[in-house]
Amino acid sequence: MSGSSPAARLQRLFEGQRLTPTQRRIAHSMVRRAADAPFLSSVELAELAGVSQPSVTRFAVALGFDGYPALRKHLREVTPEGAADGGGAEESFNEYQQAVRAEIENLRHLAELLADPAPVERAGRLLAGSRPLLVLGLRAASSQARGFGYFAAKVHPDVRVLDEGGSMLHDRIDAAARAGASALMCFALPRHPREAVDALAYARERGLTVVTVADSAFAPVAAHSDLLIPAAVGTGLAFDTACAPMLLGRVLLEAMCDGLPEAQARLEEFDARAAARGLFVE
Repeated sequence: MSGSSPAARLQRLFEGQRLTPTQRRIAHSMVRRAADAPFLSSVELAELAGVSQPSVTRFAVALGFDGYPALRKHLREVTPEGAADGGGAEESFNEYQQAVRAEIENLRHLAELLADPAPVERAGRLLAGSRPLLVLGLRAASSQARGFGYFAAKVHPDVRVLDEGGSMLHDRIDAAARAGASALMCFALPRHPREAVDALAYARERGLTVVTVADSAFAPVAAHSDLLIPAAVGTGLAFDTACAPMLLGRVLLEAMCDGLPEAQARLEEFDARAAARGLFVE
């Protein structure tokens, strides 16, 4: 990991790790004090992050080390002499810019995945053919589900968004299945709610085909998905960033439109009504 800034080296250590919000706070504090991080005691790091000292120990274990001393030893070993003085273009990027650059990399990976359009085209046909169409997204994924549902409703005749858990969730899946639903679109982002996994298992029991956008092909929802398309989330900030899953959702909307012959007519009708109502300002 030599040849880059202390902050960049720490970012790479944390990338792809599934950390709790408390552990993300510790990681964020280390990146902000990257040059000093290899020399901080666990107590000093705990005070810096505003967490308990045992939380720092658990953080080190979550990264794969025996404890915090092993993590600190590793950081000292990979820190080249004079790294704090640094040099080179990457050192000009602060932790916020690095988070953006990581998201750009996630989008590059998504572009490579979409070189084979067959999974997206299959998903589009499944979603277009379902009447009604269920869209599920709980907790961190609820905004993805609502956004997808908002646009899908402009071209699909019956879209039902499931963005809250609770005892009614299975009832709403039942109602959709009785009404003729054949597919469920799921957005699944970490941390994965148990309710979402249970809901997908139940949807498949009711005969629905599950199309899932998840942060990884190995996400907990994978076992209950008929077609899973991965789109990585960014983990460089205290809370995940989800640019790639959002873009993949828009790509799936486009594929769904291709499977709905009346999609263009519905959009034109909406535009005409919106203009008549003065719905938008120019």
